[in-house]
Amino acid sequence: MKLVKSLLLGSAAGFAVVAGAQAADLPIRKAEPVAVDYVRVCSAYGSSFFYIPGTETCLRVGGRVRAEYRYLEPFDRSDDTVGFRARGRLNVDVRTPTDYGTLRAYIRYEITRDTGSYNFPINGVAANSPDVAQAFVQFGGLTAGRISSFFSNADIATQHFGTLRFDDTPDLPTLAYTFSFGGGFSASVALEDNISRRNTGLPVGLLGTTFGLPTNVVFPGFNFPFASYVPAGDTAPDFVANIKYVGTWGNAQLSGAVHQIRDLGIPPTLTAAGAIVPGTGRLFNDAEYGWAISPSVQINLPFFAAGDYFWVVGTYAQGAPNYAGFTGSNIGFGGDITTIGLTDATINAFTGNLEKTDVWSIAANFTHFWAPTLYSSIFGSYANVQFGGGSSTVLTAPTFPTFSGLTVGFTDFNEIRIGGNTIWSPVAGLNLGIEVMYTRVDFDNRVPAVVSGALGTVVRPAGTSDLDVWEGRLRVQRDF
Repeated sequence: MKLVKSLLLGSAAGFAVVAGAQAADLPIRKAEPVAVDYVRVCSAYGSSFFYIPGTETCLRVGGRVRAEYRYLEPFDRSDDTVGFRARGRLNVDVRTPTDYGTLRAYIRYEITRDTGSYNFPINGVAANSPDVAQAFVQFGGLTAGRISSFFSNADIATQHFGTLRFDDTPDLPTLAYTFSFGGGFSASVALEDNISRRNTGLPVGLLGTTFGLPTNVVFPGFNFPFASYVPAGDTAPDFVANIKYVGTWGNAQLSGAVHQIRDLGIPPTLTAAGAIVPGTGRLFNDAEYGWAISPSVQINLPFFAAGDYFWVVGTYAQGAPNYAGFTGSNIGFGGDITTIGLTDATINAFTGNLEKTDVWSIAANFTHFWAPTLYSSIFGSYANVQFGGGSSTVLTAPTFPTFSGLTVGFTDFNEIRIGGNTIWSPVAGLNLGIEVMYTRVDFDNRVPAVVSGALGTVVRPAGTSDLDVWEGRLRVQRDF
């Protein structure tokens, strides 16, 4: 047995020697080096950019997650008081240096899910909406695509959660060019989407309902001589321009816009036989042009505390209330307390004229830093809305004895909004905030009709021509 083991071991050793000798005779082939292209940081455009490997193009991927909880003072038991919001945002920023300046492409995608007190239309936006909020190309001074309006001052640092009445950087399609003059001065001209700025609300009728016909609404023995204009096809974009200065002390901007109002026309009232009832309607299919102007300024206040600032924005608009921050065709205040039709213009059925809506507003904000990671803001806005002649009617007896004294149609009003919030940022990119806001609407001593909902019809008693509502929000937001 020992002899067998010795023979086997000897044979194995012999094979190993022979194999090693043969291997030594073979040429040795070295492994080729593997090229490794490491990701490089791109610091030319700010933090978080990196070079796309193999190119001189810089890329940044970012986004936001927002959770928000809202209390809204109800009008009656049918209203939701509590609301929940979840919003996600993803954005991609791509920039390449060229001989003509930076070539940039940007995409921002947002998805919002709302319930409860959020779940009625706010500013004309659907409650649950995926949205390509921005998608644009910039090349030198050229901007093309969907981006914040050039009427807005994008350099103002807004901190409020709720709505204030000024043009708070809405996103819309545009084609613009910006001229840079050096020393902080620039000017921009833009052609922007007219339809995104259009307000065509229906007048408020009996008990808060809206009339569903774009014409004179006839009840037995009474004719309501008002109607919102009915928009015809869009034939001209809005023309927007601004002049801006950005310096170490803050920034200032003067903006202007021209807005087309093109009416389809209203048919006359017809008898049962199809004949025109004399004096009940006049065909009108013409175009008018509204306009808006807005100065704004933000001033840094480092002598109070590092980071403190104050800003104020004023707006006057004629035939273009959207530019003053009224971005929905029907504006609701607190659940279904009331709905006010907002329109660029009304038809005066007695004259056949297109009567433009006048709006002026002023909004302001002061932000103070208690510490580098803790700050508070107080803010507010005041707005005055005046509709054209013949835009509303006060019901009288004996035609409407039950509703005598109520105002129906487009009702002039003043609105004040005031609020404050505190935001804590314990770590970079995380904001924890709480906000309270009060809104009051005064209908210039006119008495609106109001619908209460499931519990039956409620008409506000005489002398109560104002409405007010409180709301509060809690926000948790992570930016990356």
